[in-house]
Amino acid sequence: SRSLCTVMCKWTYTSDGGWDDSFWKMIGLEDLVKDKYEKIGNHVLSPGESVGKGLTPEAAKDLGLPEGIPVAASLIDAHAGGLGVIGADVKGHNLPCEKQPITARLAMICGTSSCHMGVSETPIFVPGVWGPYFSAMVPGLWLNEGGQSATGKLIDHVVRGHVAFPELQSKAAASAHSIYTYLNSHLDLIKKSLPVGFLTVDLHVWPDFHGNRSPLTDLTLKGMVVGLTLSRGLDELALIYLATIQAIALGTRHILEAMQAAGHHINTLFLCGGLSKNPLFVQMHADITGKPVVLSKEVESVLVGAAILGACASGDFGSIQV
Repeated sequence: SRSLCTVMCKWTYTSDGGWDDSFWKMIGLEDLVKDKYEKIGNHVLSPGESVGKGLTPEAAKDLGLPEGIPVAASLIDAHAGGLGVIGADVKGHNLPCEKQPITARLAMICGTSSCHMGVSETPIFVPGVWGPYFSAMVPGLWLNEGGQSATGKLIDHVVRGHVAFPELQSKAAASAHSIYTYLNSHLDLIKKSLPVGFLTVDLHVWPDFHGNRSPLTDLTLKGMVVGLTLSRGLDELALIYLATIQAIALGTRHILEAMQAAGHHINTLFLCGGLSKNPLFVQMHADITGKPVVLSKEVESVLVGAAILGACASGDFGSIQV
């Protein structure tokens, strides 16, 4: 069995037309077409559907679980995170999405790279953003997937490559904080009376160190920093760290604007993943997009999404939406 999410989002499968013979022949992989696509699978299930007869005896023995326990058709990791966060109950928080369908929400899965998941009732074609894919994440809804190739990885690269990084490491260790908690508090110290975002008025980062996935779709793009000085201290490291986070948030705004221009009506961001644990990253996304940001109480949203699939496959719930 194959998951509809995987074959549709990554393998050009469509829910109504199946595999496209002409595509595989065009790229020289016509052998995959033989025997009704036996090599890559022709039995496709929606995420959350029960696979086969459940856990095989061999797998059950390895995992220490009962044989035959239901196994759900899967989601791609980021899509599981999107499912785990996009349907969160936000009643009583006066958010603009409270009485709106989930099409008013954008799920952001923020880690080494970032994915931006928006759903719609009808297909929306967004230049530079993947999709639309029908029922790829939430059954019955079309998915658009934007993305940034390097986010957490970029922040790490900029911070660890700076000449003042050893000083940061030792001071963070002495204060029993992570390097990013220490940097955030250091920015608070040097901001004085201004909002922290204004510290980088003369320092700007172009964040496409690993190319641009959305919405420019140009893998040849490179990164850039404008406003460097000869200063080499911890203040300068904190500032370039801030400018990098702002650049990533501006990239999110660029994706959001492309989706809005194409027909999405998004008014609230739902963040999950490692970067969502960084309050500066969250605040800059709220400030720069002008949208409220929701963080779920359960931080491991990818696992929540996987649990939803399992609960559906087990028959405890009739559908993913329930």
